[in-house]
Amino acid sequence: MENNQFQKPLIYSLSLFLGLTILGYFIFKGFKTFSDKDRIVTVKGLAEMNMKANGSSISIRFSFSGDELQDVIKATEKKKKAILTFLKKSGYASKDLFVSDLSVTDYEKYYENQWVEGKEVQVKIDRYVISQNIEINFKQVEKTESNASKITLDLVSNGLTSHVSTSYTFPELNTIKPRLIAASTKNARISGEQFANDSQAKLGKIKTASQGQISIAGDYNYSDENGGNNEVPEEPYMRKARVVSTIVFFLE
Repeated sequence: MENNQFQKPLIYSLSLFLGLTILGYFIFKGFKTFSDKDRIVTVKGLAEMNMKANGSSISIRFSFSGDELQDVIKATEKKKKAILTFLKKSGYASKDLFVSDLSVTDYEKYYENQWVEGKEVQVKIDRYVISQNIEINFKQVEKTESNASKITLDLVSNGLTSHVSTSYTFPELNTIKPRLIAASTKNARISGEQFANDSQAKLGKIKTASQGQISIAGDYNYSDENGGNNEVPEEPYMRKARVVSTIVFFLE
């Protein structure tokens, strides 16, 4: 009986001690968590990736003008046939040649006002302008520019002078977007860990994250506000996709 009376206060004391210990631990964790919320670091993660064109084309455009519609159409048709014959003899397959419909512009007014020697005068213009386009599809994008230059010179040599231009198609951004975002997040964490080490702290979980807009560069220069190398591909069949993610980490 006496043992039971002695054991009950002891059990109560141990329970109280254990309860206060657990309570103190959670209070400490709560204060620590509260204080850790004020310890953050904001870093940017830059990621860049080159994109190669998956297709290209050469466009050959020519036009004629005149007051008689049928005569202009005949001249356009004659030149179209001559260019197609030349291209086929040069080794281009019919399946890779695409001819657009005729584009007809009708200037209802035969005259337009122009300034000549300081005076505004009316100048006679052709009523009809008809243009047409022949497009050649390419898969070997690296050779597109050299082929276009050769076609330009050959057309001039054969009396078929035309406006020759090139264009390229690139993969959809969605094909590289996941890798690009993952790389920018990884680079942001590396920067955050470096900052944490310098501050004798430990990088914690992500508090907030925002993905910058993906930009595409190529054939032109663009200003870089986030520490990129400002280099863009010189080849017309290459583009550079880049994104900068801003991530806020907790510091422990």
